[in-house]
Amino acid sequence: MRLRAIAAALAAAALLAVPAASPAQRGRAATAQRDWSLVAVRTTEGGVRIGNPAAPVKLVEYGSITCPHCAEFSAEASTALRTRHVRSGRVSWEYRPYLIFPTDPAAFMLLNCLPPSRFFPAAERLYATQRQWVGRVQALPSAELERLQGLAPMPMSTALIRAGGLDAFFRARGLTAAQVNACLADRAGLQRLGAVTQHAGELGVQGTPTFLINGRLVGSLDWARLEPMLRGG
Repeated sequence: MRLRAIAAALAAAALLAVPAASPAQRGRAATAQRDWSLVAVRTTEGGVRIGNPAAPVKLVEYGSITCPHCAEFSAEASTALRTRHVRSGRVSWEYRPYLIFPTDPAAFMLLNCLPPSRFFPAAERLYATQRQWVGRVQALPSAELERLQGLAPMPMSTALIRAGGLDAFFRARGLTAAQVNACLADRAGLQRLGAVTQHAGELGVQGTPTFLINGRLVGSLDWARLEPMLRGG
């Protein structure tokens, strides 16, 4: 009994001798252990950001959901960017819409009706299947395409993404038919998309994908040229 009591006393003394972690140390440990790629928020600039809001490297991508070059970048870079750079908290990644193609307004309005946590997965899936849904639009009879081109921009965009099957795509991701219709009728949402595109032009964006790092325009780059900038940023 005496030996057990001595051992218990020594163990208690050893615990008391270990200094408690400071709040700053605990904060750094929590940051290091957190998967920042799962943290998604909408930004005041009209985009969606994943990652640590205090990341030392802040990447902004301006993209068109119908742009084939954006789809190529997504296929090449999205997984590596998320796992190598965003997850640790060192890089945050914000995607902002840039309207180029007639299908972009309606597609982005539906993307923006999803919760922020679903935005990137849905956008990446749209890029991965871009050839299929764009192909369905391009396969419309010439008379139908001509008719649609006579519509105002938003009704035309809505008709085109429905022809591509994207209304079903978003219903499969949790939006009801009524929510899809309400999203596509949201004039304020369309105006916000236009304002984001206009601001991008003021920043010098001329095509997609175009990137900013810590507020500096670095241009339209592929992953091989962009990744070293994220490491050295």
